[in-house]
Amino acid sequence: MARILAIDYGLKRTGIAVTDPLQIIASALTTIESAKIFTFLGEYIQKEAVELILIGDPRNLDDSPTDISNDVHRVIKILQKKFPKIPVIAVDERYSSLMASRAMLAMNMKKSRRREKGMVDQLAATMMLQEYLSKA
Repeated sequence: MARILAIDYGLKRTGIAVTDPLQIIASALTTIESAKIFTFLGEYIQKEAVELILIGDPRNLDDSPTDISNDVHRVIKILQKKFPKIPVIAVDERYSSLMASRAMLAMNMKKSRRREKGMVDQLAATMMLQEYLSKA
């Protein structure tokens, strides 16, 4: 089986998580500068089989788009063009960063580790992916 990859896109940083090849466990992969996302994904997909890309679709409480929604939709279109054989699904990521921050507190993660900005992005992508797996 191929992996499922999840993206928590941000204007500066992007958190990435992947499943194991059996699609049982979601794990944080990395945080990269958003400007380098397509280069990173191209290299990753050459090394690992990926059958699905999930990307967080940020929404407000009233389900309206957020300030970054247009950027995320632009990224989705580019992903579909660059990787036409891999489906791209937008998933609700409402409060994923907040939940990731709370999870880091609950895990008693050291304050210095919690301050690493990329850690929240990776964990948000991982939580989004794990939620998708639990519904599949």
